[in-house]
Amino acid sequence: MDNISVRIFTLSGINETINYRLTIFSLTFLYYCLILFLNIALIMVIIFDENLHQPMYILLCSFCINGLYGTTGFYPKFLLDLLSSSHEISYEGCLLQAFIMYSFACCDLSILAVMAYDRYLAICRPLHYHSLMNKKRLSLLVCFSWLTPFCIFSVSIILTSTLKLCHSKIPKLFCVNWIIVKLACPDTDTIANEIISQLTIFIYVSHGFFIFWTYMHLIRMCVKSKDDRVKFMQTCVPHLVSLITFLVVIVFDLMYMRFSPTNISQSLQNFIALEFLIIPPAMNPLIYGFKLTKIRNRILSLVYVDRK
Repeated sequence: MDNISVRIFTLSGINETINYRLTIFSLTFLYYCLILFLNIALIMVIIFDENLHQPMYILLCSFCINGLYGTTGFYPKFLLDLLSSSHEISYEGCLLQAFIMYSFACCDLSILAVMAYDRYLAICRPLHYHSLMNKKRLSLLVCFSWLTPFCIFSVSIILTSTLKLCHSKIPKLFCVNWIIVKLACPDTDTIANEIISQLTIFIYVSHGFFIFWTYMHLIRMCVKSKDDRVKFMQTCVPHLVSLITFLVVIVFDLMYMRFSPTNISQSLQNFIALEFLIIPPAMNPLIYGFKLTKIRNRILSLVYVDRK
């Protein structure tokens, strides 16, 4: 940390919204409350209903907790910035936010990979499902899905914290590790950061290939059996929708970061950068809440009891 030459960063991406900040604040606040309500409601339903204490629902609970973790790393700070004339963030706060953003996105992919494995066992190896997906293995898989991104990005952020920075302007609404690295002075060695970056890409591309492999087996199995097709439609379709949404949003953002087009407005750039914090956190609990029969029935029973 002796190399720190910048103590405060300026988030310049928010400047475009300054004329509409009260409207954006109101809409953002309501949307963040919606995200909190949907995810917390689903988590509470799963926790308090013992019939839902099964691997698929426990993984879904972990999925929703991660959604709360990621959005809490962005929305409170963004709401404060909308009410402030100074859009700054401390050096330590910026590194923390960068860590949360990256670990949130990669934790999502890790959980999706574990969920794909769970569905593979449930449909392709039903007789061995409960012995293979026991409490111990489930606990290990949940720990894997959280600890892997946490460990990787802890190393990445620690390496970034050793860089000598010569600039302080971040052209986004939140801190991103690769932008902080780009702010390093020209004579700063960033090879270690690049190695960690390539290693991270390899690990999570491998996650993607694993998910693709499991779904190829699932589809091949479901073609042979009507019962398996019904089970696939009930439990795998929500997972597939979440996966496709996540991949489209992340690939879109990565393509934007890779090619950095300068001919699009700052507002559109902000929306592209925020897609993974806007769409999946609200859509995932809605999809699973409506599609998974046990959760839907439980929610409807609670609503019906309240009306009585």
